[in-house]
Amino acid sequence: MLTKTSINAIQALMYIAQRPGDAPVSPLEIAKHLGASPTYLGKIHTQLAKADLLKAHRGAHGGVTLGRSPVNITLLDIVEACQGKVLGDYCAHHGDLSEVCAFHEAMHRLQEAILSVLSGWTLEMLLARPGPAKRLLGKVNCFMQCTLPEKRHK
Repeated sequence: MLTKTSINAIQALMYIAQRPGDAPVSPLEIAKHLGASPTYLGKIHTQLAKADLLKAHRGAHGGVTLGRSPVNITLLDIVEACQGKVLGDYCAHHGDLSEVCAFHEAMHRLQEAILSVLSGWTLEMLLARPGPAKRLLGKVNCFMQCTLPEKRHK
């Protein structure tokens, strides 16, 4: 459902948000910590910056910071920055759903559900539980575990 790009974007934003202080974070540091290609992550950072989810800072102490507070960044913002608008793929009719085929109605409801869930979750909510319970560490394949500071997931 979500592309690798969207998952990596969420990971990068979570990593940045969990860093102490407001200093910009080096894209190379983020890439190393997440185990991602610096070039690929650079392209993701460009997409996130265009959507005002990241701010780029130039200079010797440059890097990236969040473009907004985590409470104001939704999963929908991140996914649309990386994948484009979430659009339903069904018959072209915008009237009463009782007049269209059942497939059209099902896809319309699916799109509404996806938009509702993605817009209802913020980066702040993800940060409240950024990884699995300690008893599950090493036992589950958690996509967000790589965002945890080193001392928390050893």
